[in-house]
Amino acid sequence: MIHNWIPESWIRAVLGGRNPFGVILATILGIPMYADIFGVIPIAEALLYKGALLGTILSFMMAVTTLSLPSLIMLKKAIKPKLLGTFIAICTVGIIIVGYGFNLFQYLFI
Repeated sequence: MIHNWIPESWIRAVLGGRNPFGVILATILGIPMYADIFGVIPIAEALLYKGALLGTILSFMMAVTTLSLPSLIMLKKAIKPKLLGTFIAICTVGIIIVGYGFNLFQYLFI
């Protein structure tokens, strides 16, 4: 779907280097998705080839696997709401920091 339907210019504009909020947007977009890490790898590869930054893709992948709605629903049954809120806040901040860090040093990895 990403290869054929979403134009490369749109991916570059939204998730590329010109948008300073790309990491935050990718993190937010990853939360409602229900997938494991192996299901996200083809999406990440397509986004990388379309021009998204590495840290932005990494943030998306981490949000999908860590903060997906099904995971949060299961955690809600196991832990108290205050602890769940703390978990979500710490993970979200950590994911965003890692994403911006990888974007900053992307030239070393690719």
